[in-house]
Parts: sequence; C-alpha cells; structure tokens
Amino acid sequence: MSNADLLAELKIDRTDQAADEGRSLTWLWVVIVVLLMAAGAWYFLRPQATVVTIATARTAPSDVQASSVLDASGYVTARRIATVSSKVTGKVAEVLIEEGMEVTEGQVLARLDDSSERADFRLAKAQQEAARVRLNELNVQLVEAEKALRRTQDLQSRQLASAADLDAAVSRAETLKARLASGKEDVEVASQAVAVQQRRLDDMVIRAPFEGVVIAKAAQPGEMISPISAGSGFTRTGIGTIVDMQSLEIEVDVNEAYIQRVETGQRVTATLDAYPDWKIGASVIAIIPTADRQKATVRVRIGFDQLDPRILPDMGVKVAFHSEQPTSSVAAAATAVLIPAGALRRDGSQDIVFVVRDAVATRQAVRTDGRVGDQLRIVAGLRAGESVIVDSPAELEDGMAVKVP
Repeated sequence: MSNADLLAELKIDRTDQAADEGRSLTWLWVVIVVLLMAAGAWYFLRPQATVVTIATARTAPSDVQASSVLDASGYVTARRIATVSSKVTGKVAEVLIEEGMEVTEGQVLARLDDSSERADFRLAKAQQEAARVRLNELNVQLVEAEKALRRTQDLQSRQLASAADLDAAVSRAETLKARLASGKEDVEVASQAVAVQQRRLDDMVIRAPFEGVVIAKAAQPGEMISPISAGSGFTRTGIGTIVDMQSLEIEVDVNEAYIQRVETGQRVTATLDAYPDWKIGASVIAIIPTADRQKATVRVRIGFDQLDPRILPDMGVKVAFHSEQPTSSVAAAATAVLIPAGALRRDGSQDIVFVVRDAVATRQAVRTDGRVGDQLRIVAGLRAGESVIVDSPAELEDGMAVKVP
C-alpha cells in the first residue's frame, strides 16, 4: 500500500456529521416557530379585561346615622348682623373697610368731617379754662375778705371800728363765698359742656359694634350719611354691613301639619345646596311658638354643631330631621359606609357588590341599612376606602379581570 493510500485512510469523513447538524437546526427552528405561534394564539385568544367604573366607599357621617322623619329646606341666617351707621348726619371723610374684611369690636370703620365739632370743642375748653380762672380769682378775693373781716372784728372789739365797718366786712366775705360757690358751678357746667363736645367729636368716628366680617360697603368719602332716611337717594343710611360669622344658624319653615315631628334638641343633618356631598351635623335650637297663617308653617331655628368657613349667610340648605337611633344599631352605625346605589346587585336573596382588588373583580356580600340621598348605607361587608364597581356589566363574575378607563 502506498503512502497516498495510507493518508487517505487517515482522513476524517465529515459528511454524516454535517447531515446530523442540519437536522438539529431544522428541529430547533420548528420548535421556535411552534412557540411563537402558541404565544400569538394565547395573546389573541386570552380573556380580555372588562372595563368598569368604580367608586370609593366612604365613611358615613355620624350625623346621618338616624333615620329621617322629616325633610325641609331653608336658608343660613346670622343672629347678629348690622348695617353700621353714624349717630348724626354728616359728610363722610374717610372709609376704612372693604367687602370681605374681618373687623374686631371697636375697630374704626369710617370717619365723618368733624371740623365744626372740633371748633366747638376748642370753644368749650376755652370756656372751661376761663371759668377756672374766675374761680381762682374769687378764691383770692375771698381769702383777702376773710383777713379784712378778722381785722375789723379785732378793731371793733377794741372800740376802734364801728358796727357799720364790721357789717360791711361780713357782707363782703359772704358775698365772695356765694360768688365762689357760683364759680364752682360755672366750672362744673363748663366741664360738662366739654364732655358733650367730646362726645359729639367721638360720634364723628364710626366703630364696629361687634367682631365680624364686612359683607357690604355702602358709602364713599364725600357722601352724606344719616342715621335716618333723609328722603333722598343722595344720603346714605349706613357705612356698611357686618355679620358675626359665629352666630350663623339655619332657619326653616316646617308645615304645621308635621310640626309634631320636630322637637328641641332633635338631631338634624344639613346639606348646603352649594356642597351637596357635604353632610353637616346640627340640632334644633328652638321652635318659634307661632304659625304663619298665610303659609301654614312654623319657623324652626337649627344650630350647627361646628361652624366652617364654607358656610355663608343666605345660602340655601336642605335639612333632614332624625328620630332617635335604636341602641342595637349603634355598633353597626360606627362602621357604616356610603356607596352609590348603582353599585349594589341582587344575587338571589343576598345583596352583593363587586370590589376591585389587584385588577380583579371580587364578589362581596353586604348588608344595607337605608339610603342617604342617592347613596346607600352599608353596615356590614365593606370597609371605607375600598373600590366598588358601579353599574357592573351583567356578565361580570367573581375573579374576572377588570380595568378602569
């Protein structure tokens, strides 16, 4: 055998190996294609998440725990409200208030032109000073007259002065005493005149009668103001209107046919027209003991449990009078929550809601206890802060995936 043959036998035959590698690659591509097709099928055929609308369960206010026995409407009113005017007619010199300003009791609101009053005050002070000077002069004259009287009495005792001289000295002293008493009265009168002029001067300054908020500014510098109507549109009757915001309460007219359902101290839920979702705790202050024969109603005063800056005079308000709450429901009322009425579904004899947890709808049995407006009170099965599905689709079931738009 030649060397060439021997070398040929030593050569490795790679034909079968290449064929095996080709078959392996083919199977690998087949597996990848199958996996991709399976993933695509799963993606397009997977269950789609149902789009739902949710609402958050919120704690029911403590003031709506009792059932309503009567509903009425009225307005927020202030027990202390005043249009502040001057005591005298005069021209406005300065106005120091604006709408919305908070003022304290005694704060200066405006000043009137007081030039005439100041002149009268200076005159009264001058007259008072003149009366005091005259009084001092009379005091000096009286002292001198009493000395002369004593000298005349001494001389008369020694027969050196006549009785006429003594009588003249006594008369002069008595006359000066009378004039001195009159002078003291003149000083008192002058002091009273000064006090009167000081009062007139003080009346030119208009001050706040109580602490509150200015809700209206009615006069400007240069206008005339009077405490009474002057019969002309050019004379104002007030500087502005102040409301004591701590005196706000509610007044409602209750039909006299239902007034027996209301009593003093009764719990009330107030809802301002401006904030329909805000339930405000209140109670009956008094039932005015007279009826309006024209409207057949009785006026009822209601006080807020706690005032809030959002409560403003003359706001429209609806109130619900409540009966006493049964003792057995106190514990349930403490954990009651409110949800929209559309969140409740009926499953046989049971009330249920669907709660959204981790993007999944979870069936939850609940127990209701009446309505508060368009809300339902839930006393068992739900906690405040949980998200419930409102107006859930009919096909929605427990465990289905959901999403919020």
